[in-house]
Amino acid sequence: MQYKPIRVIISGGGTGGHIFPAVSIANKLKELNPDTEILFVGAEGKMEMEKVPAEGYRIVGLPMVGMQRQLSMKNLMNNLTVPFRVLDSVRRARRIIKEFQPDVAVGVGGFASAPLLWAATGMHIPAVIQEQNGFAGLTNKMLGGRAQSICVAYEGMEKFFPKEKLVMSGNPIRAAVSKPATPGMKAEAMAFYHLNPLKKHLFVVGGSLGSGTLNRSVKHWIQEGCPGGEDVEIIWQCGKYYKKDTDAFMAAHPDVKGITAYDFIARMDLAYAAADVVISRSGASTVSELCAMGKATVFVPSPNVAEDHQTHNAMALVRKDAALLVKDSEAPENLLPAALSLLQSPERIRQLEQNALAMALTDASQIICDEIYKVIKK
Repeated sequence: MQYKPIRVIISGGGTGGHIFPAVSIANKLKELNPDTEILFVGAEGKMEMEKVPAEGYRIVGLPMVGMQRQLSMKNLMNNLTVPFRVLDSVRRARRIIKEFQPDVAVGVGGFASAPLLWAATGMHIPAVIQEQNGFAGLTNKMLGGRAQSICVAYEGMEKFFPKEKLVMSGNPIRAAVSKPATPGMKAEAMAFYHLNPLKKHLFVVGGSLGSGTLNRSVKHWIQEGCPGGEDVEIIWQCGKYYKKDTDAFMAAHPDVKGITAYDFIARMDLAYAAADVVISRSGASTVSELCAMGKATVFVPSPNVAEDHQTHNAMALVRKDAALLVKDSEAPENLLPAALSLLQSPERIRQLEQNALAMALTDASQIICDEIYKVIKK
């Protein structure tokens, strides 16, 4: 295929699970043709407005917000403004499209994706949707009928989208976490995180913001006396919001050794490389990374996400014996015992690693970019 220079609007965001795939697509488009022009459209005040410029791309914000499900006066006031913000965002999206003159619009889900793709398809701009999860988000479901191509990461997505538009692409992931760690990388990880290579290693990661449930689970285990953890070291990504409280907790338990809490993990590749077993939430990008790295994982799906999509993501692996699952409500009591039991079974770890690696789709960015070029030609 000839990759001529094109003009592309990429819309969506709200979480790292939407932003990182969007940036991966943009990077691949620029790799295919450096003269391609890319504009991101995000939601004002959301993390994409900071993360996307840090990657070297221009972004425009829309005043878009989502409906809040929890009942409170603040959320009620927010929900009353949503229809007006939607209309304003669609108007602004049309203006952005007229100014930028894109050849194609790409939606990755999230607040800003809806008005931008709605406006673009209404102006006869071809559209590609990238759905990361095993249970389609509301925005993408609404727009599936208007898009020319829908790139997905899980089987069975025809229950959400027209079957003839589906393309099995997988989720775009960062190059650093796109293949299993080499022995040299494992040694580098031991040194980087100051770990003892003679011990077993557990990596606890609750997403970019951390997880209260995972943190409570680790704390409960520590308070119980760390049973089964005699030869185990733990990398614990507790999250920026929880770091102060976590530090105070660890200071109150000075006898506990081999557990290091971090607010953020910049070198995820080395953290994965160090880990014999990973404990994780099951956001779409994280699941894709863990498959690509071939990690034995105990998933704890977050119950606080739309349509419970993290459970669907995790179950796609559990059904193929590629991961274990502990329910969020059962995690404080059962999570660490389950992970430590797995650590004591090298053969079971190898089995999960092989099955996870077999599910990896590591060429997602290329497949999605090929779809982008195809819909332009139609």
